[in-house]
Amino acid sequence: MNMETVLPVIWFGVIGFGVLMYVLLDGFVLGLGILAPFAEDEGQLDHMMNTAAPIWDGNETWLVLGGAGLLAAFPKVYAVVLSALYLPVLLMLIALVFRGVAFEFRFKARRAKPAWGAAFSIGSLLAAFAQGVILGALVEGMPLQGGKYVGGVFDWFSPFSMLTGAAIVFGYALLGACWLILKTEGPLQKTARTLARPLVLVVVVFMGLVSAWLPFLDSRVMARWFEGANFLWLSPVPVLVLATAFALWRAVMDEGRDAKPFLLTLCFFVLGFAGLVLGMWPNIVPPSLTIWEAASPPESQGFVLVGLVVLLPAILGYTWWSYNVFKGKIAADVGYH
Repeated sequence: MNMETVLPVIWFGVIGFGVLMYVLLDGFVLGLGILAPFAEDEGQLDHMMNTAAPIWDGNETWLVLGGAGLLAAFPKVYAVVLSALYLPVLLMLIALVFRGVAFEFRFKARRAKPAWGAAFSIGSLLAAFAQGVILGALVEGMPLQGGKYVGGVFDWFSPFSMLTGAAIVFGYALLGACWLILKTEGPLQKTARTLARPLVLVVVVFMGLVSAWLPFLDSRVMARWFEGANFLWLSPVPVLVLATAFALWRAVMDEGRDAKPFLLTLCFFVLGFAGLVLGMWPNIVPPSLTIWEAASPPESQGFVLVGLVVLLPAILGYTWWSYNVFKGKIAADVGYH
């Protein structure tokens, strides 16, 4: 094995890890925004937002890492994604900025506080939906010729991408509800448990619908699961997904363990992500662009990898530190702004 073979695999793992960390960490903050309309009053919304106030902006570091890594290691993919998906990508970025501004301004506002609360909710909803649309468009496959995108401006718009957009919204809402179960007590935690129970069922249904749709796509994502004996060694993933879903349903009903629902929801997302990656491998853009075809020269990948060796431990370190410092329950009368 030479560096031309190994480095793209390493970078595929790094970018995948960065995207997964973003989904897990910023996903529950987006979920808080999606659940904001269910807050009983402005005080309860303050409580919801204060559970994430000290750590939310650091979560987006992982999105930057994934995007920068994609540009450095797989410039063809970066070009294809921006050419094909620049409208949903632009919507996502604008919504994230809108969400961030609303998050900060709401704590300073008085008369406009409800308006900024609505902005926080709308920005979170649109960002989550745009991310689901981007995911659906990638999974569905893109028309490529010579490694270049040859489709239209709105080829990303399809029933499948709308389905995945809605699925991500409900998935993030579930993450947000389970985060509130972990971080709060009293009426807000009770509301979160009430919301989490139907959300578990809805997310499982969406995952089933997406899985049932995959065989009818041209991206060959599902085909990989059933080629040769692949299903035999890949079968633990769907089995674990079903087991985790059942355990999660029981956990949100059990009022004795507050951390279990959130941890199981994280596992649910990790397993779904693993199933997606296994179905796409070795393509990075279905149906035909592999990681080796899309990779930059080994010299470029190796040079950036040196910086990553320093940067990644630093990101992991301050992420762990911030979550460790602000661990535990957040009382209703505690504020960080």
